[in-house]
Amino acid sequence: MRNITQIYIKGKFVTPQGTERQKLVDPTTREVIGSVVLGNEEDAKLAITAAKAAFPAFSKTTVQERADMLQRLNDAILSKIDELAEANILEYGAPRMAATGRVQLAAMNLIISKEALEQYEFVHYIGKAKIVSEPVGVMGIITPWNASYSQITAKLGAAIAAGCTVVIKPSELSGLQTQLLTECIDAAGIPAGVINVVNGLGSTVGGELTRNKDVAMVNFTGSTRVGKEIRRATVDSMKRVTLELGGKSPNIILDDADFSKAIPAAVKSCFSNNGQACVAGTRLFVPEHRLEEVKQLARATAESMKVGLPSESDTVLGPIVTEKQYNQVQYFIKAGIQEGAELVTGGEGHPVGLEQGNFVKPTIFANVTPDMTIAKEEIFGPVLSILTFKTEEEAIEMANNTDYGLGAYISSGNLERANELASLIQAGVVLINGAGFEMKAPFGGFKHSGIGREYGIHGMKDCLETKTITGFDLLA
Repeated sequence: MRNITQIYIKGKFVTPQGTERQKLVDPTTREVIGSVVLGNEEDAKLAITAAKAAFPAFSKTTVQERADMLQRLNDAILSKIDELAEANILEYGAPRMAATGRVQLAAMNLIISKEALEQYEFVHYIGKAKIVSEPVGVMGIITPWNASYSQITAKLGAAIAAGCTVVIKPSELSGLQTQLLTECIDAAGIPAGVINVVNGLGSTVGGELTRNKDVAMVNFTGSTRVGKEIRRATVDSMKRVTLELGGKSPNIILDDADFSKAIPAAVKSCFSNNGQACVAGTRLFVPEHRLEEVKQLARATAESMKVGLPSESDTVLGPIVTEKQYNQVQYFIKAGIQEGAELVTGGEGHPVGLEQGNFVKPTIFANVTPDMTIAKEEIFGPVLSILTFKTEEEAIEMANNTDYGLGAYISSGNLERANELASLIQAGVVLINGAGFEMKAPFGGFKHSGIGREYGIHGMKDCLETKTITGFDLLA
């Protein structure tokens, strides 16, 4: 049992004023493996006060000083790579083959921010005006459970690069991962008060971050519902917000694509991170006349993916993070069946032999129509919906027929054709022919998928205010 009893304020691990405990549960067995003491509003206020006090000096640090801090944070994370990966496996259920890569991504985010910092011109000129970029102030960072390390470091890296001080409210479900990452922060020798970490609930610690007048900006990743609540709560204090929210991303396979590659890739993309990825291509659009071929390829791919203990090296799909989330995924699978979608593979219940944890059968539905629940709602589990189209125009219309607009995927043997479709899709990120994400490029969504952008220079710019000065070269 690992019991986390401290939070991190002003460069020290301290006992929170809050006393409520959150159980930490192994999703593989549903056994309690520890607990984390949750901070409350008073703890959040203390952290905000510390960040506010540290801001004047930190905002005046040089580019080189902040670059050195980002490098030290990166180095500290890599020095604990094995421990961090094990915590991700145990607490989240990440397959071993993916866990180490997630820690490496978390460290890389800091180097990407360092490079953006070193390249950025904080002062430039337009006509007779001097344009100065200045840090926005104290930033509240609120992160989800499905990518704790990388979400924290992406936001933290941008804040440090810009010269902002921060209060981080990680998911209360990620206590073990948070503790290890905070130990890395402490080891990096960042000035006291620049980075503060308070475990707590969204309604208490998160609520204080969104209300408190001394917080200039909130950067949140999570559900669209909570994102809307945060945006409403920040209106009175006129905070800046960056919101990376839900998705229902389309994956369009044109008839000239190589289906033997595109369909397996589409299934694996949808099921990445145990199906718990906001940018997953959960709606697969294929030509109507090739549906039977698609079903065979999709079924074979899903059934070849090992669902099992995340600690085993060949496991591809681990468990869903909590029993509550497991039940939510089961609800959507049942809805798909009841509403008349064709169950290609998977279905309700646990995979055989994995009844003890939050394991979900990798599930694929075909003959899904746009009005079905599984085609509209973000499921956040390994569930793929296959829809068909007769024309490219119909495919684009259906792809855009959603409140979301985070990611999209296109496969085609004709690059001109693929790029034309990419220009028509309403999404913040479009990946063509299996291309990966460029982590230096801006990431964020259209419509209900969010506001603002993260990563690289664009992520740092979201943490900066712009000041125009004229007469800077005139004597009185």
